[in-house]
Amino acid sequence: MQQLPKRLLSIDVLRAITMLLMIFVNDAGGVKHIPEWIDHAKGFEDRMGFADTIFPAFLFIVGLSLPFAINNRIKKGDSTRQVLFYILVRSAALLIMGFYHVNLEEYNSSAALISKAAWALVITMAFFLIWLDYPETMAKTKRYALQILGIAMLIVMAVIYKGGEDGEVRGMEPSWWGILGLIGWAYLVCALIFFAVKGKLSSLIVAWIVLAAINILAHSILKIKVLHDETMVTIAGKDVTGSSLGNAIIFLKPLWIINDASTMTLTMGGVIISGIYAKLVEQCKTQRIWATLAVIGILFLVAGFALRLYTEGISKIRSTPAWVFICSGITTLAFLMLIYMVDVKGKINAFNWIKPAGTSTLTCYLIPYFQVFILELFHINYPGVINNGFPGLLRSFITAVIIVLFVGLLEKKRLRLKI
Repeated sequence: MQQLPKRLLSIDVLRAITMLLMIFVNDAGGVKHIPEWIDHAKGFEDRMGFADTIFPAFLFIVGLSLPFAINNRIKKGDSTRQVLFYILVRSAALLIMGFYHVNLEEYNSSAALISKAAWALVITMAFFLIWLDYPETMAKTKRYALQILGIAMLIVMAVIYKGGEDGEVRGMEPSWWGILGLIGWAYLVCALIFFAVKGKLSSLIVAWIVLAAINILAHSILKIKVLHDETMVTIAGKDVTGSSLGNAIIFLKPLWIINDASTMTLTMGGVIISGIYAKLVEQCKTQRIWATLAVIGILFLVAGFALRLYTEGISKIRSTPAWVFICSGITTLAFLMLIYMVDVKGKINAFNWIKPAGTSTLTCYLIPYFQVFILELFHINYPGVINNGFPGLLRSFITAVIIVLFVGLLEKKRLRLKI
């Protein structure tokens, strides 16, 4: 398998910036009267706001760093079984956390034993107990005891969970998997493909083409709708419900972990960009990196706007191909600029203050759950003056910065999640 060169510092910086902005836009989602271009677009709209570019950027970055992580494991001497175990464990952790988070959205406090805020705080603490990066000096019995405690907490929270509307109360069940779950599925599929083809760039490009084609077909030719509990399947406008093909599609749909392949297309795009970079460095053609990545980024943008007219417009909520391609282009060009600033010009120190968001990313993602639900638990609300318009946005950005700095302090004490 091709060995990649030394890890690009620009990937960590890009991840840190993206994580900081993710915390900001998540917090700003609760601010009233913010400019339309900052917020998420509605599901029925043919557009995207600034907030709609953050999650796809993160998926793309997962792809950028994936080859480095897997190849480093192989370089250290890990066997095939160990590498596969590493991939499966990381994916499972993200899926479990995503599963709990998506059920948190539907939590019914009036029907449950404890409030939504208390439930959220307990599961977040459990995540830390299970996946904390425990120091090697800690006794194994103590570490295992804490991890077992975390698992027990999740089991108890699953047992007492009540979700849904009053009159239709239900237990925990999978839905759209949540942000972390979507990342987990995308990582699992792309990591397994990368490992299976041994990092061969031509094979990875073919995989990306297949995933992108699935995404395009799912938003143009193939349509699956559920009306009054009856599933309808159309291909190129022709109703095939009840036919052999239609029945096969309906039968296999629950197994489609790739769904419309939007998240996998974004992640595999990042994998390919890393592969192209590595190949050019290996061939001592680093001067071609700038033109190559710039052209790819622009082509992504052009393809996205071209597909907009034929694949249901631009929409993050509906994960349309136009959204996938445009965000891939934006992230590629942003990555190219950071390669120049950080890896060529050595401006890494300018980003040191947000470094924890790039090195303790999952910790940064989960800490806001403590912030939000502690406030909710004690019925503390922001004053209207700092939860409205520009003052509210400024408060959200300051909150994001404080969280990143706080995670930096936790990182110094080895209190960070590691999966």
